[in-house]
Amino acid sequence: MILVENAVISDDIKEQFFVCDLGKCKGACCVEGDAGAPLLDDEIEVLEKDYPSIAPFLTDEGREAISEKGTWVIDQENEKGTTTIGENGACAFAITDERGILKCGIEEAYNQGKTSFKKPISCHLYPIRITKYDEYEALNYDRWEICDPACSLGNSLGVPLYRFLKGALVRKYGEEWYAALLEEIGVEE
Repeated sequence: MILVENAVISDDIKEQFFVCDLGKCKGACCVEGDAGAPLLDDEIEVLEKDYPSIAPFLTDEGREAISEKGTWVIDQENEKGTTTIGENGACAFAITDERGILKCGIEEAYNQGKTSFKKPISCHLYPIRITKYDEYEALNYDRWEICDPACSLGNSLGVPLYRFLKGALVRKYGEEWYAALLEEIGVEE
């Protein structure tokens, strides 16, 4: 385990190689699973405020699900998450590009300058999942067969998970924290 401030980081994050291979997985993490993306309270506030600017980037099915259920729901584990289409289906914010790859409608609105919210940090950090405890946060690598192509690509390119997710880790914890992580791992930028 690696300790940086109040974050306990599993060794897998240092040792596992990973680079998303969207050409192979097609963004399956947006539709697989049994719930939507976990959301923080401040993300819910922004999502609700900016939804009118995000809605035009979503599918009709996504907008319909959000119209019925709201921009977020309490899932079966009693956690806040994005709305899904149907019962535990695709994330209502998922869209498909011209190549058949799933993407985030929130992120598309962000890329077009319509919102300052990039996407839920849980999505940006995936396959790292954070579990909050009273005194610390545990960062763990979530192994899932849909990400096998990402593991293969990361391995062939020699890119460790913590490097692939640098932008997300910096977004969540800051530049100084990331520099401390590198120091704990024993590598240089």
